[in-house]
This record gives sequence, C-alpha cells and structure tokens, in this order.
Amino acid sequence: MIMEYHFNLPISSDEIKKLQVGDIIYVTGLVFTARDEAHHMMLTKNKNDLPFDPSKMALYHCGPLMKKTKKSWEVVSAGPTTSSRMEIFEDKFIEKFGINLIIGKGGMGENTQKALQKYICIYTSYTGGAGALAADKVEKVKDVFWLEKLGMPEAVWLFKVKEYGPLVVAMDSHGKSIYKNLKK
Repeated sequence: MIMEYHFNLPISSDEIKKLQVGDIIYVTGLVFTARDEAHHMMLTKNKNDLPFDPSKMALYHCGPLMKKTKKSWEVVSAGPTTSSRMEIFEDKFIEKFGINLIIGKGGMGENTQKALQKYICIYTSYTGGAGALAADKVEKVKDVFWLEKLGMPEAVWLFKVKEYGPLVVAMDSHGKSIYKNLKK
C-alpha cells in the first residue's frame, strides 16, 4: 500500500527504513544542490572542512537558475537534473557524508542501490520539467558555496524548503527500485 509522509529534515534512519518504493513524501528543512563537479570536489575534501553538514540535509541533484537581488538570491527554476550522471560518485558520497535522502530524476545504478541499503538511504524522484513549481517551494536561499569556481548550475546551493514534493520513493533502503520494476 502506497503511503504519504510529511517530514522535517533531517529524517532519522528509522523513518527511512519505513519507506517503500512508491511512497510519496514531502520534506521541510534544508536541502543542498550538488551536480557532477560539486560531487567530485566535495569528495576530495575532508568532511569536517566543508562549510556545511550534508548529513543534516537532503541532497538534491539540481542545477538551479538563480537571480541576484540587492539583498539575496532568488530561485527562478530548480528542477531536478538527470541523476545517472552522479552514479560514478554517489555510493562514495553517501558513505562519506552520511546523507540519507537524495532527490533527482531518472534513477541511479547498482552501486548507488547497494549504498542505499548499506547506509540506510533513499532515492526520490521529482517530476522533470517542473522547475518553476519546485522554485515555489524554496522559502529562502540560505547560502551558496563555490559559485566563483563552479558557476551557477554546479555551485552548491543551500535551500530552505517547505513541503517540497511530491517526491516518489523510487529506490528504497530495502533494495527495491521502481526502475527495476519498469524494466521488467
């Protein structure tokens, strides 16, 4: 039976274990964006040297379109990017940074699936093409890191989100994957 949940981040491992493929979740709290370059750069750093704690946030595969105002940054569009590009990094990223919730689109591979099981993590899917709708769920841009070095889409953005979703649990911590089911 598909269930719907509303969580405040961070989510406990016990809550993650309850979630099954097909469940729908909405999250409130901090998420950080990270695409290819950010994954690579963060993995070369000591986790204690990072300017934020990824383990307390959801990881969002997103290259947002941002607008600078006099006071702060505003999110114009924040739709998910294709997650499979991060497959070469994700298992190591989950292990090193202790994240337990990933948001993206399109699914991930076997190495990530094994890491989801081993480290109690889930991969959730957000609808592609809904970047403006996603931006509406961002209450505040808390910070940005490595903007000068990586550029806008690859920089790490910290977003405070409210009721961000619907997110479909597409790969759970029990070894199930909606993508495996689709292939069958």
